[in-house]
Amino acid sequence: MPEEIMGYRFKDPSLLHNALCHSSYANEHRGRGEHSNERLEFLGDAVLGVISAEYIYGRFTELPEGEMTKLRASIVCEQSLYEFACQIGLGELLLLGRGEINGGGNKRPSVLADAVEAVLAAIYLDGGMDAAKGFILDFIKAKAEVMARSHTLVDYKTTLQEIVQKNHQETLSYKVKSESGPDHDKLFVIEVYINSNPIAEGQGKSKKQAEQAAARAALELMGEQ
Repeated sequence: MPEEIMGYRFKDPSLLHNALCHSSYANEHRGRGEHSNERLEFLGDAVLGVISAEYIYGRFTELPEGEMTKLRASIVCEQSLYEFACQIGLGELLLLGRGEINGGGNKRPSVLADAVEAVLAAIYLDGGMDAAKGFILDFIKAKAEVMARSHTLVDYKTTLQEIVQKNHQETLSYKVKSESGPDHDKLFVIEVYINSNPIAEGQGKSKKQAEQAAARAALELMGEQ
């Protein structure tokens, strides 16, 4: 049963039916009064934003507003919601039109991500915010921890640039110290300079990664990390 997979029992099962109804199915069965889940997607997007923002705000108390925004975006993006849909087997429950079925719509990331938002909205309407959190909060928590540990959220170069710019006499630059390895698997070592003085270095599989690592090392030396 769909409700068992959702982990939530609906008081109004028609909400779940609507959440699972893709526009292609609704168009083919409009005579039966079917409606697509697009309106629910709209509401679900907002509910997801509130749940994820509230969790990030309480869990990552040292993150500035810009970094919280980046973290939330990484959690509520299409790829993340697609992963969650696959975890709960949502694709097998969707009501799709014949063309969408033949085109593999139940495996398409955009279709599944939208369906997650629609189901979340349906649960919210049926059982309130606590029920909505019960559906998706564990996934948000796990995803947030992974993304926060990845260091991809912090733009160390921008942070370092902002610090250096406070002194108008100082200039910031990056220079390749070395590169090694074959073309498909290079390793770059880059030094970051303030004026003509090398401050720190970092390495990475691309120049951008190495520059970020060098900037992070410089920030640590400045006591900024």
